[in-house]
Amino acid sequence: MSVDFDHLVLMMRDQLLDRAPRLQEDGFHLTGVSVHNLGSINQLITLDSSYIELLGWPAGQPPARKEIAEQPLGLDALVFRPRNAGDTFEQLRRAGFEVNPVQRLERLVPTATGTGMARFDTVRFARQPIPGLRIYYCQHLTPEYIWNESVMQHENGAQSLREIVVKAPDARSVADTLAVLTEGQVLAAADDGFVLNLPNLRLMVVPDARLSAPVIWQAALGYRDGTLRPFVSPI
Repeated sequence: MSVDFDHLVLMMRDQLLDRAPRLQEDGFHLTGVSVHNLGSINQLITLDSSYIELLGWPAGQPPARKEIAEQPLGLDALVFRPRNAGDTFEQLRRAGFEVNPVQRLERLVPTATGTGMARFDTVRFARQPIPGLRIYYCQHLTPEYIWNESVMQHENGAQSLREIVVKAPDARSVADTLAVLTEGQVLAAADDGFVLNLPNLRLMVVPDARLSAPVIWQAALGYRDGTLRPFVSPI
């Protein structure tokens, strides 16, 4: 079985505090601003089995993490959830990918009794397997600090991240690599596109010859009323 999708990164750079309130105005509940041990800051839109991470760094300061310093504003990264970060590292290394050792990520989060330390083991690539896409893995060591009912109730009725669309000049090649990375299977879709059905999300790859590299084009959310609507970012 393929791995789960963990979260979609929305890069806010040093503008997180300025732009995030627009999502609150759209009816999303945002978690409070947290600071990672690596120096980045984030807020989450927490959904049923995944989330959207608003990621950046404090305004007026240089970015502390080199891997995000040059990333443009907008939909930025696909993050998958490994069953075990160490095993995933070894599998990727044996498959010939240039992968960094497992890295521990931590941040304080509020809890019912005060604060707790959310901890994650991440697997990142020394060279991205699909040029143009930022991809990594995040194993949750303390999932109870993320999927908390108090932060999952959205005024607009959003419940789940259901679909992500990637556009690519070489859609088949991108889909095939994503299948290896997710232990999934590529299926043909309409208009010469491809689909990977992960346990909690559908990942679409559609061709676009005008592009020079793949891009995360769009995400769609499922709502309480049964509708599927595009996620409109504040970028």
